[in-house]
Amino acid sequence: MAFQTSPGVNISEIDLTNVVPAVATTEGAIAGVFRWGPEDQRILVTSEQDLANRFGKPASYYTDGNLTTLWSNHETWFSAANFLSYSDALYVTRVTDSTAVAASGTNFSAKYKGVLGNSIEVSHCVGSSNMGATARTQALSITAYGTTGIINTMVNSTDADYLSVGDVIVLSDGQELIVTAFAAAVADAVDNTKFQRTVTFGSRYNPATGADYASTFSTQWGDASLFDQAPSSATRMHVVVRDADGKISGTKGAILERFEDIDTSSTAIAADGSTNFSVDVFENRSDWIKCTAPQAVLQAALTYGKAILTSGADGLDEVGITVGDVISGYNLYTDPADVDVSLIIQGKAKGTTLANHIINNVCETRKDCIACISPELTDLTVANMVDFANGLTASTFAVIDSGYKYQYDKYSDVYRWIPLNADIAGLCARTDDVRDPWFSPAGYSRGNVKNVVKLQLNPAKAQRDVLYKSKINPVITQPGQGTILFGDKTNAPTTSAFDRINVRRLFIVLEKAIGVAAKSTLFEFNDDFTRAQFKNLVEPFLRDVQGRRGIYDFRVVCDETNNTSNVIDSNQFVGDIYIKPARSINFIQLNFVAVRSGVEFSEVVGQF
Repeated sequence: MAFQTSPGVNISEIDLTNVVPAVATTEGAIAGVFRWGPEDQRILVTSEQDLANRFGKPASYYTDGNLTTLWSNHETWFSAANFLSYSDALYVTRVTDSTAVAASGTNFSAKYKGVLGNSIEVSHCVGSSNMGATARTQALSITAYGTTGIINTMVNSTDADYLSVGDVIVLSDGQELIVTAFAAAVADAVDNTKFQRTVTFGSRYNPATGADYASTFSTQWGDASLFDQAPSSATRMHVVVRDADGKISGTKGAILERFEDIDTSSTAIAADGSTNFSVDVFENRSDWIKCTAPQAVLQAALTYGKAILTSGADGLDEVGITVGDVISGYNLYTDPADVDVSLIIQGKAKGTTLANHIINNVCETRKDCIACISPELTDLTVANMVDFANGLTASTFAVIDSGYKYQYDKYSDVYRWIPLNADIAGLCARTDDVRDPWFSPAGYSRGNVKNVVKLQLNPAKAQRDVLYKSKINPVITQPGQGTILFGDKTNAPTTSAFDRINVRRLFIVLEKAIGVAAKSTLFEFNDDFTRAQFKNLVEPFLRDVQGRRGIYDFRVVCDETNNTSNVIDSNQFVGDIYIKPARSINFIQLNFVAVRSGVEFSEVVGQF
């Protein structure tokens, strides 16, 4: 407390209630090719539906008419979806190459790059006068008449845009025509601001072919019925975003988004104090479009109309994308101070280069997460898988599984091969939920793999022996038991407690939690009080872990034996924490001993 220079009472508070905090252990992370969404960003998704909404559905389609070039991302997409079937927290990073293009149109473009942008239709109306019913007069020149009706060429497509099939056109002589069809608008060769649109009418009488008529018709913006009132000023507008062909939502013409009374003026403010400038509104709130025109152009050019965006491209698929492009996505997860993740999912296997980068540059750098790695789909034999594992960096932060599973793709009604690494990460996350991170995710209690039709390799006992010796965790299918993770080894370089997943994850939790708690000791004095406070902080936490079967025993040393005068003079603080980790059972020996009826059990117990 401060020294007092005159009599009085000084009151201060000292907080000694610090505890070791709970730390997150279930967040996963994956980087790869998706059809939609922001690029090179970490986006947290919480379910498969959320994944589909934000990053598009999985796709596998031919990009050419000869059916020779297949674009696909189902291994990456279903890896993400499979993890989310076990957990509800996954960071997703979309990566693309330079050939990915955002669809565009006049004044608007797709929010993100990709073919899905070509399905977006933008309908807009600026100002109240453009939305409401307005009487218009248009010269009609009857160019042909027959059993199909009157064929007319209308100049000025904006008037034609107002017309709909079924609308009635009143001619100057009082007779009426009914709109039955439209042809595409074609730019006038002389005046590009005007268009020629061929309109087919049905007639309630027989007009003279070749005669010119003055027609009167009422016009209204086609989406006016979706809004209670017109835009409130000349600079305000309504916007409707639709799925033009159903490829986004599954329903042709479905409304994806609707924006009411937003402003083309950059200084506009909404009632809640946020910006109401259309460019900012689309940037902040839209999942599908953005403005490409500056404010002055918007105010001058926009009146009403609708258009489908074009020229979007997905770029290279998960097979064609370079390992370097995928690595750039995983590089967003290298700093533990930046993002808290515990399980790094490889997704589609792309050889040892990608796997080693995840191990070395993400997990070994952070030292608070594990990498879940699968051999490639072409590694069909045990020998292939062993060769793959031998090419990986030996690390206690890496877990290798035995390949791929066959699962149903409900989006395309087909079956696909998907790597198991996301399932292994998912089993770890599910173990955290039902028990604790220091329990093994393998076995019959917690190791059941979901969504499996069959395995690429269902190893027999002899094959499992070879795989496990090479630190590859077999996934097996057994009748009546389902598909099970049948191993819990890390890719440790030596035999130690850290060659098991549960021990590796135990120490990740302890180090992360105690490390966070120890920050309260920074800038305090290295004396008996601070050292005792540190022990009183750590020991209750370790006793709790011990009570929850994570460790057998522990000891915390933080006194003058390890905080010597030299340590104190160097402004350092040392706390030694000794842990006896609990071990998972990997091998069971059952001895059945037959004894004679006259023998007491006490005579033979312990002799075998």
